[in-house]
Amino acid sequence: MAMELKYDRSLHDNEHKAGPFEITAKMIERLNESLDETNPALTSSNMVEGARVKSHWAKGQGLRAMLAPPTLCSIFMREVNLPDVGIEFGQTRMHAGQRLQPKAPVYAGDRLTASSYLKDVYAKTGRSGTMVFIVWETTFQNQDGEVVAEIQESFALRE
Repeated sequence: MAMELKYDRSLHDNEHKAGPFEITAKMIERLNESLDETNPALTSSNMVEGARVKSHWAKGQGLRAMLAPPTLCSIFMREVNLPDVGIEFGQTRMHAGQRLQPKAPVYAGDRLTASSYLKDVYAKTGRSGTMVFIVWETTFQNQDGEVVAEIQESFALRE
C-alpha cells in the first residue's frame, strides 16, 4: 500500500525563477582553476580579452567567447531558492543527488536565468526504514532563450 504524503501539491504547477546569472571570463577562469582544467577550449590562456575571443585557435573552433565548463550551472543551484514543499514527514533532510545534462555551450558574456519545477515527491522503504524524496527539475536558459542545461536535484527526508 502506498504511503499518503501530505505536502503542497500546487507547487507541481508553479514555476520558480532565479537569476540572472552573469557569466564572466573571471568566473570561468576560477572554475577552471578549481577543476584543474587543461582543455584549450576552456582555458583562458588561449582565449579572451573580456568576453571577446582573441586567439586564432578559439576563432578556428567557431567559439564566440570563452567557453565555460559544462558543470558551471550546477554552481548556481545554491542561489536557486526552492520553496518548502510543506511535507509532513521526517526530522532530517539531506541532499540526495544531482544530475546535470548540458544542452548547449555557455560563454563568457552570457546571461542565464533558471526556472525550477517540482517534479516528484515519493516515499521509498528500504532496510533502514522509510524515506521521502523531493525531486526538482531546473532549466537554465541564456539571454537568447536557448536551454543550456537541465539539472535534476533530489532531497531525502528521514524520520
